[in-house]
Amino acid sequence: MTERVSTCLWRVTPAVLLAVGERLGEPTDAYVNGSHTWIRDDGPDGAPLEWRLHPVAGFTRPKGVGTYELWEQVMQALCGDGAMPAPVDELWEGLEAFPGYGDEIEPAPLAAACTDVLGIAPDAFGVVDHDRVGDAWEAAQGGLSIVDALFTQLDVA
Repeated sequence: MTERVSTCLWRVTPAVLLAVGERLGEPTDAYVNGSHTWIRDDGPDGAPLEWRLHPVAGFTRPKGVGTYELWEQVMQALCGDGAMPAPVDELWEGLEAFPGYGDEIEPAPLAAACTDVLGIAPDAFGVVDHDRVGDAWEAAQGGLSIVDALFTQLDVA
């Protein structure tokens, strides 16, 4: 049986990245595939949420920038204090927020909570099958847009 999870999804823009930096702070973790995550108790009634910054398909980390340094360098550049290591659209394409640890939250309350936290309403919200997206991404060896796959499940072009 397929598990569908409530989610909120934003297209990455400098404004979204700045809101994440200001409101969520430093990532909880960063990955070599370009993903960055935050685990916080931002959901309705303090429920844990995972915020995940999804990289572009075929992500390649900029030369000379470590996995854990990328976020900091981008934030400094967006705040006018340094050079951008690569254009934003070559790094990340979407921000997703969903219940952490398998918790269940209905889509509308999740979207309301996420909007309160980030200060920007999601571009889409609803339910998705993360396993289906992950399997397709792995089959494409990272060459698939996770964000496009999520938007497709949310019926957003």
